[in-house]
Amino acid sequence: MAQRTAVFLDRDGVLNRERGEHTWRLPDFEVLPGVPEALRRLKDAGHLLVVVSNQSGIGLGLYGHADVAVVHGYLHDRLAEAGVALDAVYYCPHHPTQGRCLCRKPGALLLEKAMARFGIAAGASWFIGDRERDVEAAHAVGVRPILVPSNAPLKEVVDQILKNA
Repeated sequence: MAQRTAVFLDRDGVLNRERGEHTWRLPDFEVLPGVPEALRRLKDAGHLLVVVSNQSGIGLGLYGHADVAVVHGYLHDRLAEAGVALDAVYYCPHHPTQGRCLCRKPGALLLEKAMARFGIAAGASWFIGDRERDVEAAHAVGVRPILVPSNAPLKEVVDQILKNA
């Protein structure tokens, strides 16, 4: 089977507005301008789209998996309106105070799961994130990291990926 390419995406600060606090309530969840169109361009170019996010508020007891499912359902709906679908969403529910886990970024277990599931070629794939832990997770599995400022438009990053694909 031929290996596929993917663009891994952090959630908060890349796809939706980073607010400086946990985002789990629908009224607080704002898809950033231009995100649906940028993701559609990546998808049209043949890349898988995989979200990898830390959701430590679950481990803190602030919210539950059902709350995350509602927010992710909303994200899927907004993207579908632009004709694009995510291939997978993975998230770590653990908080660092609960001990070290392999799925919390900078750990790379969630990327490894996606790579195994979809047959993703690491060296031909990217991870767009707004934190150093996203860069570290990408490096751990041989995926090319792209560090962006929180809440920055994705257009230039997508242009860069499509130019270098």
